[in-house]
Amino acid sequence: MVAKIFDENYQQYCDQIATIDFSGIKDRLGIELDGDTLLIPFNGRDYHVSKKGIFDASGSRPDYGVCVILAKYVLLCPDKTYTDKRWVSFRDFKRASHFTNTNFFSSDTEQAIVKTFSGKKDNLFQAGKALGGVDHELSASYDLALEFAALPRISLLLLFNDKEDSFPAHCSVLFQKHSEFYLDPESLAMTSASLAKRLKDGLKERRKTG
Repeated sequence: MVAKIFDENYQQYCDQIATIDFSGIKDRLGIELDGDTLLIPFNGRDYHVSKKGIFDASGSRPDYGVCVILAKYVLLCPDKTYTDKRWVSFRDFKRASHFTNTNFFSSDTEQAIVKTFSGKKDNLFQAGKALGGVDHELSASYDLALEFAALPRISLLLLFNDKEDSFPAHCSVLFQKHSEFYLDPESLAMTSASLAKRLKDGLKERRKTG
């Protein structure tokens, strides 16, 4: 039943995307257009969005969460390019109160990273670098500070202090203020949760190969 609902929602997104003039949004989103296909990098992987659907680099449909984020990214393209690179918390977004109250963002992003990487800051650093994370100037104030280009126009800043003595590990993930013009709060929370999952998966891969 759930799979059927996902398929129906996916098709609805695809039908809406089919009405979009890609040439009119590509520059505002900062993405490339190859023929009739938008090329969108998302959390270290490349995806193709066209009137035929949403696919990864191998031609397969990605998981439903990724499809939702990419579809919303295309459908919610603003009427102009916004640039406000101030770092803000998820709670600072005006429309984020619902997701703050349900703790979706905190549990699936910040707490998920703490749970996986507490006592393993070097592993987090390696996993972050493998995803294209770039050292941020705030690294002088934290054990680890990495900036990630989650989507074109949307970057995330991961701040992490590992556990020490009686102090538990702590993680904060910040967004650039203008992100709220490109995605709705739910999709932004899903975007950061996807980053947390990719970091966790990266740790598992290193353990397999190491």
